[in-house]
Amino acid sequence: MKKVFLILIVFISFSARAQKIDSIYFNLYTDSLKKGVHNYINVDGKLQNGRYIPLMIDEIIFTSTIGKWEGNSIILDSGSKADSVIITATLASRPELKKTVVVYIKKVDTAPPLKSEKELLEEWRKEAKHKNE
Repeated sequence: MKKVFLILIVFISFSARAQKIDSIYFNLYTDSLKKGVHNYINVDGKLQNGRYIPLMIDEIIFTSTIGKWEGNSIILDSGSKADSVIITATLASRPELKKTVVVYIKKVDTAPPLKSEKELLEEWRKEAKHKNE
């Protein structure tokens, strides 16, 4: 009985992936991209039966007007002056299936600037001096 159940599960999961992808969609987790970090770009495929599945890097080809790709993540140069990036996702097995989206780049850096090594050393010296007084 266990073998039949296992075979049934394998067949169901294989048939779900074997279905043809009708269309692709961006499923972005944010409304803007940050410079200098990995920004994950999620693309879903809609199957013939109406289900959606996440697509992996071996199934999608990414291109963009700026940035460097590492898997499904785009990394934007921290010195870039662009205010947006145009991203195109193409289904590798069916190049005619493409989606393009414009994503804006975050302008205001919410993280405080990191202190330099010199600033940290001076701060630590002052703290040590106050403790010793």
